[in-house]
Amino acid sequence: MGYVDVSGVSYALPDGRVLFSDVSFRVGEGAKVALIGANGTGKTTLMRMVAGDIDPVEGAIARSGGLGVMRQLVGMRESERTLSQLALSLAPPRVRERGERLGRAEQRLAEAEKRGKYSGAAEKAQVEYADAITAWGDAGGYEFEVLCDTVSVSILELPWDETRNRPLNTLSGGEQKRFALELLLRGPEEVLLLDEPDNFLDVPAKRELEERVNASEKSILMVSHDREVLANTAQRIVTLEAGDVWTHGGGFATWHEARVARHDRLEELRRRWDEEHQKLKDLVIMYRQKASYNADMASRLRAAETRLAKFEAAGPPPLPPKDQNIKMKLRGGRTGKRAIMCEQLELENLTFPFDLEVWYGDRVAILGANGTGKSHFLRLLARGGSDGDGPVDGVRLDPVAHNGKARLGARVLPGHFSQTHDRPELSGRTLRQILWEGDEYRRSMDRSAAMNALNRYELTAQSEQTFGTLSGGQQARFMVLLLELSGATCLLLDEPTDNLDLASAEALEEGLNAFEGTVLAVTHDRWFTRGFDRFVLFGADGEVTETEEPVWDVR
Repeated sequence: MGYVDVSGVSYALPDGRVLFSDVSFRVGEGAKVALIGANGTGKTTLMRMVAGDIDPVEGAIARSGGLGVMRQLVGMRESERTLSQLALSLAPPRVRERGERLGRAEQRLAEAEKRGKYSGAAEKAQVEYADAITAWGDAGGYEFEVLCDTVSVSILELPWDETRNRPLNTLSGGEQKRFALELLLRGPEEVLLLDEPDNFLDVPAKRELEERVNASEKSILMVSHDREVLANTAQRIVTLEAGDVWTHGGGFATWHEARVARHDRLEELRRRWDEEHQKLKDLVIMYRQKASYNADMASRLRAAETRLAKFEAAGPPPLPPKDQNIKMKLRGGRTGKRAIMCEQLELENLTFPFDLEVWYGDRVAILGANGTGKSHFLRLLARGGSDGDGPVDGVRLDPVAHNGKARLGARVLPGHFSQTHDRPELSGRTLRQILWEGDEYRRSMDRSAAMNALNRYELTAQSEQTFGTLSGGQQARFMVLLLELSGATCLLLDEPTDNLDLASAEALEEGLNAFEGTVLAVTHDRWFTRGFDRFVLFGADGEVTETEEPVWDVR
């Protein structure tokens, strides 16, 4: 069985800021450990260090057993990649290296045969290809293909020969995640690192993930913000906050209580330290005064000064980390009574025709399995409905093939939150540039207003970072800020809580409660859904219906 032992690890950002220091924890054999913390505290960086992608500034990481790694977004933004390439990226290192070599040999052979089947270059390419085939087999490549076939049939209900060359953009985010998870859980690696494994999954898939994780004999370290998943899987909780780490030996059900108790203990230790510090300073002052007229007190003064110096050199115990104070001021505005009207709307190859009316002020949760058309529906509305074709807040959205009509009501201005955070117009620009410079869809802001806005979202320290270098949760918070500044009166949110930490998700819930407008949200977050009053279910059979309560058994 495998394990991970992190001992005294530290990491500093390129600008010199220490992201975290002296981090130590252990993932024992067969243990299921969750790594949680606020967005931007370094969870993904720490996971990359455990995976061996980057080296710690200080400390050491010991690993035993093969290591399987699933990144936060898997292949979500790499639409040109195929499912076979995704599978190979998750394979054991030796299989991955031989598979990449085989792919290069196949490409060179095809190019050489185009120039001439019996040329010297073609013969050389054939020999290279034969060697690559042999190396692939020796590394266990054919066994890996059998595993891929098993997973393909399980997840996509098609054999590997029919799915291996499918572009990733033909699969939903949930299908990509489920394929990757199943491949790792069935694979030979004894240790798994899973960064946000529940993102993009529908509720049945999340429940299946919970069951598979609990039943697995593998040692698993995972990052998650889903409160239900944490409660149902984590045996121990490693919390990264304010550059420090602490471990709770119980599950998520008792984590909040343990965190409060820890903060109380830290405050008490700091109070005692301050009291002792003041006593030592008072003692030095007293002996200094006495030594001024009594030479016999000089030795006692030196002893008191030495004691104070040693006490101060040891330093105070840490203060409890400051709680996040995120304030999302989503304003909205008054619109016509009917905000959205759908008449016999049919999303091609996804749904049967359906009617739907959404009224001003409604909070509508869009539920259903992955791949049923929920995100397509939001994108159609974000484009302005059947008659819309322009970019939304500077983002040009792909058309949605459909029949029937989808119309927006009077004064309804849509604001769209993308599940994949795909915002090419923000690429390469710092948060300061985006807010200060503005664009044709958003007014520029003066320095004070921009920094105040970033401060409310706790993004001030990231003002000089480009959008692409932010953590997933920081990107999500900034995208909500852009929605706030856009003046949208109808929010179309596609899995908005996927990457948000616990405090940010609660701040979003509060912001939506105060929003004067209409909200439609595609979500698989069972906790988040409690704040909605209408529920529209996209069924796996193509039917779209409204239900009185959330429906999670959607397959």
